[in-house]
Amino acid sequence: MLLRTALERYDTHFATTDGDIAVQHGIKGASLLPDCNQNRPFRSAWCGMVALWLVLRLRPDVVISTGAAPGFFCILAGRLIGAKTLWIDSVANGEKLSMCGRLSMTFAHECLTQWEHLASEPKPAYRGAVL
Repeated sequence: MLLRTALERYDTHFATTDGDIAVQHGIKGASLLPDCNQNRPFRSAWCGMVALWLVLRLRPDVVISTGAAPGFFCILAGRLIGAKTLWIDSVANGEKLSMCGRLSMTFAHECLTQWEHLASEPKPAYRGAVL
């Protein structure tokens, strides 16, 4: 949601695991995804299905995620429908890429890190601090 100003000229739809955050940022109509992680496999499977349904329903041209498992599932779903995909690993991951960031290097068209020392060829790339 912090990328909202950079995306204002595009038709965007936001998805989050916390609807209150969308409301705090003045975003109406954001989709809610179940929060999940590697320690909750059934919850993760449910989140993957919800993400797939959301992407199938919206049919976006581009899917951008700033991290965590729900965003990774949206990246996977985006690839399934032929959308361009961009993973931006969380600024909080300054020592190493997140697990989903590492997975995204395989599945996302483009994978970015916000830490120059974590960049490598061909992915992830560093294009400056995004957030």
